[in-house]
Amino acid sequence: MSELHLIWRNLVRRKLRFALTLFAIFIAFLIFGVLGGVRTALQSGVDLMADNRLVTVNKINFTQPLPISYLNKVRAIDGVQVASHSGWFGAYVRDSRNVIVAFAIEPESYLQVYGDEIRLDPAQREAFLRNRQGMIAGEALAKAQGWKLGDRIPVQSNIFSRSDGSTTWEMVVEGIFRGKEESSDTRRMYFHYDYLNESRAIGKDFTGIIVFNTVNPARNETIARQIDALFANSFYETQTDTAKAFNKAFIAQLGNIAMIITSVVSAAFFTILLIVGNTMMLAIRERTTEIAVMKTLGFRSERIFRMVLAESMFLSLLGGLLGIAAALMAVAGLHKALAGVLPDLSLGPAVIAQALAIMLALGLVTGLLPAFAAMRLNIVTALGRN
Repeated sequence: MSELHLIWRNLVRRKLRFALTLFAIFIAFLIFGVLGGVRTALQSGVDLMADNRLVTVNKINFTQPLPISYLNKVRAIDGVQVASHSGWFGAYVRDSRNVIVAFAIEPESYLQVYGDEIRLDPAQREAFLRNRQGMIAGEALAKAQGWKLGDRIPVQSNIFSRSDGSTTWEMVVEGIFRGKEESSDTRRMYFHYDYLNESRAIGKDFTGIIVFNTVNPARNETIARQIDALFANSFYETQTDTAKAFNKAFIAQLGNIAMIITSVVSAAFFTILLIVGNTMMLAIRERTTEIAVMKTLGFRSERIFRMVLAESMFLSLLGGLLGIAAALMAVAGLHKALAGVLPDLSLGPAVIAQALAIMLALGLVTGLLPAFAAMRLNIVTALGRN
């Protein structure tokens, strides 16, 4: 009888116990995979942002508007290379559940600020700049919505309404852009701020944020202080920070994701550690006589140690791999459902690698003590128990 066959038969000796232990490990790694994918999606793109990019928002909260007149005042600050602005539109197409990430921008300056992070064919860029009703959509968004160049799309807003009471702005797809990296977010669209501003009933001449590049990252802090001092004691005071810090702060609005994930996963794995460790110790106690007989038949203590540890490792890997496989499917489903909120939701190689490392560690930690106990088992003492 082969060693692998013996290991498997010992594992499934108590089928219900085996199934419940396997299920517990499966759930732990399912949680780990899904939460890891969410954490990656929330943090994606932050580190890819330019070091010399700053963002100015309303000091009260980034959801509060700023007068569009602030833009020219920011541009006049020494050290500001190019500045633009954008405003959240609250868009949806056809159905209010079909939410689209859309921003009203000043096209030419905005594309200058973001450079090759918004990669657009030159002809499409020119068409977008010329057409006041034009818009550009990311590749992922265009694919998801089935949009093609030249399509006329009635885009509705759940925030703004037109002077005539309508909530629909008809736009033309003039360009489809790519991101700088494979992981770049392209599930969004941009359209002309002037097209929105001239026809909306409320919020005229206000925008959401001012974004700009500085001539040198070393001057970021000085420029930020100058801008905030310029608007101090006004009706719309500002807070200026780097784009990276702004996005991390935005993530923080959702809570400390890293802490939540660490807490949930730690609690799950501590529980699993106790369950699997207890299961393995119980299994060894039940097989005391059997292990003694195996030693009598010539099984060396080192081989017994290896077989018991292999049981624990196999159980951990089997449950863990099944859990990660289920997490991959769950994340794929969530990615489709939450495309407008978490466009970069995926279970990346880094999360999978961490999961594999934890599986191995879990197998070792829960298997070493029972394996040592089995290895050191005295034949005479064990046979004398019955």
